[in-house]
Amino acid sequence: MPALKYVLRKLLYTLLIIWGVISLIFALFNLIPGDPARMALGQRTDSASIAAVRKDLGLDKPLWTQYGKYLNDIAPISLHNISNKSSYFYYDSSLYGKGVMLLKISNHALILKYPYLRRSYQSQKTVTSIISSTIINTLILAVAAMLFATVIGILLGILAAVTKGTLFDKSLLVFSALGMSLPSFFAAILFGWLFAYVLGNYTGLNLTGNLWEVDSYGEHVRLCLKNLILPAFTLGIRPLSVIVQLTRGSLLDTLSSDYIRTAKAKGLKFGTIIWKHALRNSLNPVVTAISGWLASLMAGVIFVEYIFGWKGLGYVMITALNSYDVPLVVGCVVTIAVIFSIINLLVDISYSILDPRVRMV
Repeated sequence: MPALKYVLRKLLYTLLIIWGVISLIFALFNLIPGDPARMALGQRTDSASIAAVRKDLGLDKPLWTQYGKYLNDIAPISLHNISNKSSYFYYDSSLYGKGVMLLKISNHALILKYPYLRRSYQSQKTVTSIISSTIINTLILAVAAMLFATVIGILLGILAAVTKGTLFDKSLLVFSALGMSLPSFFAAILFGWLFAYVLGNYTGLNLTGNLWEVDSYGEHVRLCLKNLILPAFTLGIRPLSVIVQLTRGSLLDTLSSDYIRTAKAKGLKFGTIIWKHALRNSLNPVVTAISGWLASLMAGVIFVEYIFGWKGLGYVMITALNSYDVPLVVGCVVTIAVIFSIINLLVDISYSILDPRVRMV
């Protein structure tokens, strides 16, 4: 029972955070000057068309009505009037067949559906379809960066711990301190210039590129993994630096424990003591950091994707900002916030399971 209460409380906090982000983004974009209807139709259009689009988008309603309609559209369970299209709660026919009717009372119904994030002003595609086609690239980049940071960071942290006080250890501490203080956008510019421009003839890396590329004849699509190297390396520098210091500090604390002294007294090899005894008990804070950084990477990925031309969620969001495509920007921000909140929720729950010192109350 305490565990269930703990999970429900964390879930409630997560939902409140998501609601707060959605409300803040809605308020910010409604305070920015500009007419969404004119943006959707283009600058050269007549007033009658603009009025029709404003009515279709619900922009002729009071702000609190627009806010309620947006929450109703974005919620996975929402209320709709299935008979009157001019009603406040209107069930979008484009979602028909994709939703499940949970409850019907007269002309109203509760619908279980995918969140409806409106349509892009520029392409007229649904924001959901644009995000679903690009988010996989962002997740691939984030996971690749985290794998690089985890494997290399743990190995370097072990080497730093077993060579404590040496030049290698001190150099690694300086490197990790610089890595933690290096902003993602500056690191992307620096590494792109160095490895793709200055040393491009030796590394063979491209400054920009996507995971899938079309050949010179435009006939075949091929997988181009080398385009993943620079953005993943850039995005993984900061978590790598954190993991190095966490692994080093935790391993040094473990090596000073009584059971490690006992293992040494029994004549066990130093490598056996590290890999079979000390490291296993030193990785709890590292695992927590890895889980937390996987969520944080969703923020840094925005600038990294745009600088390296990696067509993921961050690239789409900055492009949408440049063209003032409000629904697409709001959809991207909400998606990132939801992913961030869900990962943090899972981290909190898993940490409470792994560490018995965390009380589920």
